Amino acid sequence: MSLIPGGFFGRTSNIFDPLSPDIWDPFQDLPFSSLSLSAPRSDLSTETAALANTRIDWRETPEAHIFKADLPGLRKDEVKVEIEEGNVLRISGERRKEVEERSDTWHRVERSSGQFLRRFRLPENARIDKVKASIEYGVLTVTVPKVFADRPDVRAIEISG
Repeated sequence: MSLIPGGFFGRTSNIFDPLSPDIWDPFQDLPFSSLSLSAPRSDLSTETAALANTRIDWRETPEAHIFKADLPGLRKDEVKVEIEEGNVLRISGERRKEVEERSDTWHRVERSSGQFLRRFRLPENARIDKVKASIEYGVLTVTVPKVFADRPDVRAIEISG
């Protein structure tokens, strides 16, 4: 796995690289759009920026790939975990905007609302038929077990002589 996304330094896209440029946008966390560097951001894009860039940790153990996402305040029915064609894990969801009452006076609005979507290309050793997901205390955990390569039977050979 490479820490430098494809396309930099003359590298090409690699379907086995989880940071492949067809999924990873190097400009997604910057305060401007990668399509229009000089255009100001709309209120809508500012409102959803934090949720749209939901942070997800991916760690690999000898048994599985484990993804953890902080999704405070979301229920399991507001989050979707799917496997797309080509071994791509898709985590998406939506936090609805709180209904405003006419009599309320808002002093500060910092919590984000809107939709989010993250995709991760899974390696060949992922068992996509055994994926499990759970959400507890606002943390989504997705576990993707690995396929274990069959080890050849080893049998001792008696040495004569």
